Amino acid sequence: MKPGISLKPVKETEQIMADSKEPTGAVNRETVDWDSLRWSKHKRIVNRLQARIVKATKQGKWGKVFALQYMLTQSFSGKVLAVERVTSNKGKTTPGVDGLLWQSNRSKEMAVADLRTRGYKPQPLRRVLIPKSNGKMRPLGIPTMKDRAMQALFLLALDPVAETRADPNSYGFRKGRSCADAIDQCHKVLSHRTSSEWILEGDIKACFDKIDHEWLTANAPLGNKRMLRKWLKSGFLYKDAFHSTDEGVPQGGLCEASHKPPYPK
Repeated sequence: MKPGISLKPVKETEQIMADSKEPTGAVNRETVDWDSLRWSKHKRIVNRLQARIVKATKQGKWGKVFALQYMLTQSFSGKVLAVERVTSNKGKTTPGVDGLLWQSNRSKEMAVADLRTRGYKPQPLRRVLIPKSNGKMRPLGIPTMKDRAMQALFLLALDPVAETRADPNSYGFRKGRSCADAIDQCHKVLSHRTSSEWILEGDIKACFDKIDHEWLTANAPLGNKRMLRKWLKSGFLYKDAFHSTDEGVPQGGLCEASHKPPYPK
């Protein structure tokens, strides 16, 4: 079954949750205590779910993949790790259009309890321009803290599939990979007498700015397509004016590229 096919794996999700040896937990406003969270436990729970997603992806069981993704994005462990990520990275002091930041433990606790997919609607991005080396300006879209956390949560479910299906010799924006890895691979394949003598470099013009939403939605290995559509169609605010987004993806969000430079202040 192709990942572009939308599924509603309710029964399979229930069976997976019933078979799970370690509960993912439910979120409750009264039980979230940031200071007493056992981070090793929550990381272990998420890692186990991600490992099961990898296994199901390799087996081509897309119904099970999407069911496990749903389970992870609804889990308490996934939510606390998502909130922890967006409140500990370099973009934690850069607000979105609502001007809100999650700096206190109480605000983080409330954020975990409020991180629900039902009724969720992302706010427009805050558009900022930063200079490029060629003198032009690069547009970045800054999501709100809640939208960043929601993207971080779904990225936990998307990363195992993306890493499993990715080309083994791709290095851009990959987890645990760097330019040094690419250089090492180039040396391995180019240092022999029979190695190729030419290297071709290509670039897709305005790739992020022009990518088709329908194609991206159909081909993204994510069971919850509605969330992806919401992010793509959220629009942006620039100089107090709202602009709709009918094509392209925002450069600056966690799900667009999880290893981009930090948000500008």
